[in-house]
Amino acid sequence: MSPARNDALLSRRRFLTATSLLGATALAAACSSSSSGSSGGKFNGTLTVLLPDAIPTGWQPVLSEVNKRLKADLGFQINPQFTAWSNYGQQTLLKFTAGGNFGTALQARWLNMTQLVQDGSLAELTGKLGAYKNLSATIDPTALKANEWDGKLWGIPQVNSAARLAHFAIRQDLAEKYGLSTIADYDTLEKFWYDVKQRESGVIPMTLNTGSVDQTATFISVPLFNRAFWENPNFGVPQQFTGESVSFYFARDAATTGSSNPIPFWEVPEVVDAFRRVLKYYQDGIVNHDALNLDKATEQSYFTSGKAASTWAMTDGTSSALLPNLRKAIPTAAMANVVPLTGGKQAKPNQLFQADNFVVVNGKGDNLTPALQLQDWLSIKENHDLLEYGLPDKDWKAVGDDQYEALSRYAFPGYALSWRAPLERLASYTTETEKDWFAWAQDYDNFTTDTFASFIPDVTPVKSQNTQLAAAMVRYSKPLSAGAVDVDKGLDDLKKACQRAGLDKVQAELAKQGDAYLKSVKKS
Repeated sequence: MSPARNDALLSRRRFLTATSLLGATALAAACSSSSSGSSGGKFNGTLTVLLPDAIPTGWQPVLSEVNKRLKADLGFQINPQFTAWSNYGQQTLLKFTAGGNFGTALQARWLNMTQLVQDGSLAELTGKLGAYKNLSATIDPTALKANEWDGKLWGIPQVNSAARLAHFAIRQDLAEKYGLSTIADYDTLEKFWYDVKQRESGVIPMTLNTGSVDQTATFISVPLFNRAFWENPNFGVPQQFTGESVSFYFARDAATTGSSNPIPFWEVPEVVDAFRRVLKYYQDGIVNHDALNLDKATEQSYFTSGKAASTWAMTDGTSSALLPNLRKAIPTAAMANVVPLTGGKQAKPNQLFQADNFVVVNGKGDNLTPALQLQDWLSIKENHDLLEYGLPDKDWKAVGDDQYEALSRYAFPGYALSWRAPLERLASYTTETEKDWFAWAQDYDNFTTDTFASFIPDVTPVKSQNTQLAAAMVRYSKPLSAGAVDVDKGLDDLKKACQRAGLDKVQAELAKQGDAYLKSVKKS
């Protein structure tokens, strides 16, 4: 995308044309996928697995070894199909809708999981994991219980910690250059970005991609540029009927009053202030202008090539994986993880404890048994390490029992298929700050359980309106989150589009279900 603001947005005609073509392409892919997994809905020895992101560097030799072992151990092989993050949500939804023959997929509430459950597209997993001893031994019962929906399990949570908090990975060498050796609050972080802008020619202070851009002002418990929420991380976690739709904030006193009283995110002053901050960052050159069209891999390459001073991170111990390539470009570079919570590790931010990522099983065809066998097989350390880190002594080598040294650029999205908390290794070069925050994220006691932690709204009564709201969010909210449009005009356009889509009915239904949930919790 050109730095020019006009090029940051699709016109309505271009948007509709692009999404129509994308939908047709994805639907064709969904229909054709039946030839790769099974015939007539029957499993025939190759389990198709839908995964996000780009195909890993050096993938084929690893896949060949995985399939060799799988064939010997379980009698079948896997056919992983990778889709870029920018298209993943829509393409996988269409594959489920079209009845494509595949075994598993990455899903989540922030994708399409709620809709897929309510459409009957997923295989129910309640009570089925106990038969798989390796899998059961590597998933904490607390994680399973926290991720049941109305007492039913619809996916295998892919977690390596109790909770996850989005934050920032920064160039620590640049911070020290400017006399900011420790960044522990938002004001200091912002000063770092402006120092970079003023003193480092050609370096973008903070980069975003088409996925992380949604998290700048709302959507998660502590959004990236929502300074007020970093100062008060107990405001509450926003809720949506489905992950791509409008976020609503429930009343902060809902637990005591029994009234959920949801309001759309644009009625929260702190969120609007965050949008204004994002716009200023866009205008001042603090954030990149191509975020709306930028995938995660390309955005991270800005950081590893030395063209960006900070990037999105999560408290999952993985952001230090960027360090080796960064040091190839800049041998003196250093990294640190910045989580600018007021109160630091004593802040106890609100969390739902619902996994960000699930492996779900396609409810059509004979996929359940091989899918769970695969999950059990990946819960054996040797197999887990092969898929997640690559070929031993070629892609990586072990450093003790819980660390590894990368020898190649192989990087598999383990969060989408193989994350097991007891088996995960930290890179040997993981920074001390990342180790520190990762250890903090392991403990449930370091977080506050949100009032609506177990609330999963049923979209069925407002499915049509919610679908239209989701389209309005893509059209109008993403540019706001990227800073690419004027806040007042952008919000006005978004509100009008949401009213036309049936916002009032959706809001009323969410209030009805939220109030019913509060009553059920009080009774229990």
